[in-house]
Amino acid sequence: MKLLAGNSNRTLAQAIAAHLDMPLTRAQVKRFADNEVFAVIEENVRGEDVFIIQSTSYPANDNLMELLIITDALVRASARRITAVMPYFGYARQDRKTGGRTPISAKLVANLITRAGADRVLTMDLHAGQIQGFFDIPTDNLVATPVLAADIREHYVRDGELMIVSPDVGGVVRARSLAERLNVDLAIVDKRRPKAGESEVMNIIGDVQGRRCILFDDIVDSGGTLVNAAKALIDAGATEVSAYISHGVLSGPAVQRVSEGPLKELVITDSIEQPHEVLNCKKIRTVPVAPLIGEAIRRIANEESVSKLFD
Repeated sequence: MKLLAGNSNRTLAQAIAAHLDMPLTRAQVKRFADNEVFAVIEENVRGEDVFIIQSTSYPANDNLMELLIITDALVRASARRITAVMPYFGYARQDRKTGGRTPISAKLVANLITRAGADRVLTMDLHAGQIQGFFDIPTDNLVATPVLAADIREHYVRDGELMIVSPDVGGVVRARSLAERLNVDLAIVDKRRPKAGESEVMNIIGDVQGRRCILFDDIVDSGGTLVNAAKALIDAGATEVSAYISHGVLSGPAVQRVSEGPLKELVITDSIEQPHEVLNCKKIRTVPVAPLIGEAIRRIANEESVSKLFD
């Protein structure tokens, strides 16, 4: 087995390698003067089971091209099996047509990864579960719920005041899974989205009066939805509001919104490598997922069940 990483999240790749007690395969992924991506694998990988660790986060197109070109290099180097390990799958929010003459970009990206030569995909908390069906190769979708649930147990007293809240109707299944794992109540924020990147809270489904609320979702991008939901929950009588999110995209004014908003804290995983602005924000905390992804890689390499990780 070989582990290989692009430039998107070297810190996580090194943590996964440390968990598996093996080094990252020597490789160079660099840019020509015109910004074309070039990759060279500096070790023999013929007949090897190779795992490429590469989130397709910002800059999404550069990181996606790195993944495709590394995959092509491995195919031409006669690797036996290539698994694209994508802790964060970019373009996942474009999983359906939202209007006339619009693309389904998540399907296009799935096609590109498959045609490049990947034999398997390992990702975490896809925005929509049906994206697994966009691939014509085996695709494992890990869930960060056990990791985040363990952190909640450690930092929040499990009493009758705690409540899990889904920030929209579409995330109810995800939030209910966490609520059941923690054996606490569930509430839902009913919102509408006038246009991409903006949201407006319409109603709170559930009694949050006097409750300590934890918003739970898969992606935080601009932070507008979280801040609006937190304000609505406080207005409805919640004593405090925190948020647990799998992927911290945190673009634009997100960090400022979190810092100045009503959230007590925002907890994210390290599926996306964060800039200093995020790491230095006192309200944002990161939970590591290297042990989860590392164990999934070990199980795939040994032909063991991945789903039993969540039994």
